[in-house]
Amino acid sequence: MSARISNNTDKKAEPSSTDEFIKGLWRENPVFVQVLGMCPVLAVSNTAQNALAMGLATAFVLLMSNILVASLRNFIPKQVRIASFILIIATFVTIVDYAIQAISVDLHKNLGAFISLIVVNCLILSRAEAFASKNTIGKSIMDALGMGVGFVFALFCLGAVRELLGNGSLFDVAIFPESFQEWIIMILPAGGFFTLALWLIVFNYFKIKKAKG
Repeated sequence: MSARISNNTDKKAEPSSTDEFIKGLWRENPVFVQVLGMCPVLAVSNTAQNALAMGLATAFVLLMSNILVASLRNFIPKQVRIASFILIIATFVTIVDYAIQAISVDLHKNLGAFISLIVVNCLILSRAEAFASKNTIGKSIMDALGMGVGFVFALFCLGAVRELLGNGSLFDVAIFPESFQEWIIMILPAGGFFTLALWLIVFNYFKIKKAKG
């Protein structure tokens, strides 16, 4: 009887696919909670367009890598799993690199070497190792979608604020009147740290407020 109750409890405690998706948006947001992938977050979030493009590129690589790692998890030997994960991630990064270059050469120049550095993005490698290699394809897809959307959202938040205050525009469309004094520092590296710090304060404020009910 007690064993049956224990089994039922284990089944109820197992997160659903929806939970796997939602955790990346809020509870385990890769930027605002786990503070992962800081190089692209700080370096290419000087405009909303750059931030959105890098976020989508990373999310695509994360999704496709999770699918392939979950599909091959029973065939990849444990001794070479990290090397295999990096090879899988590098394949999709190459696809993204050529795709962005084909769509917009200027955007490719703006993102620079950070497209290639997606290969060593700790967010993607950690999801492959900690989740996709231990779970089904369906759950790995939901995990990647949640983390990917959470990452895109965080980058866009930073890019939008930095472009608004640094250039007075959003997606190159002027928002403020000509009399607006642009804060040049916001589009410089220091502005990335300031903006990230402000968003972390805001995010943690609402997280604590929600926890207190």
